[in-house]
Amino acid sequence: MQLRTLSAVLATASLAACAGMGAKPMMYSQATLPDPVKVPAGHTVAMETVGAGDITYECRAKANTPGEYEWFFVGPDAKLMDRKGAQVGKYYGPPATWESMDGSKVTAVQVAVAPNGTGNIPYQLVKANPAMGTGRMQGVSYIQRVATQGGVAPAAPCAAASMGQKQVVKYQADYIFYRAM
Repeated sequence: MQLRTLSAVLATASLAACAGMGAKPMMYSQATLPDPVKVPAGHTVAMETVGAGDITYECRAKANTPGEYEWFFVGPDAKLMDRKGAQVGKYYGPPATWESMDGSKVTAVQVAVAPNGTGNIPYQLVKANPAMGTGRMQGVSYIQRVATQGGVAPAAPCAAASMGQKQVVKYQADYIFYRAM
């Protein structure tokens, strides 16, 4: 309950801070991020979104470790909102796909991850594949996942008796889209 309350307070404060920015919004800064997940020089922020939704995990046998089991990441299902709270797209998978409301979409290949505290999925940097369709996703070169809240594998036991069971966990993260300058 405390995580939900904190999440709601942080989300409200973040949206309130962004609401009064006028026509020229403040661009996202990577200054406090770990180096592995920073976007290389020569790219600029094209779009900032807040993703909120679910991540599905499935109990499976651990690869190359007979008799051991783990929660396996199956995929996300989230809405992408702009900084004012309007839905601008969705994020789903597999494969990991970011889709704009205009129908354009990108998939991507993971470049790096870095920890973001206990109970939160890690920061992530992905390199986008060429966009499908015409629209906002055209020219996207990198996507960063930052400001993550929740989304880690379930705490419930995963064993032979629970093989194939799925668990859904809530999460939120900012997705920052970049284009080459």
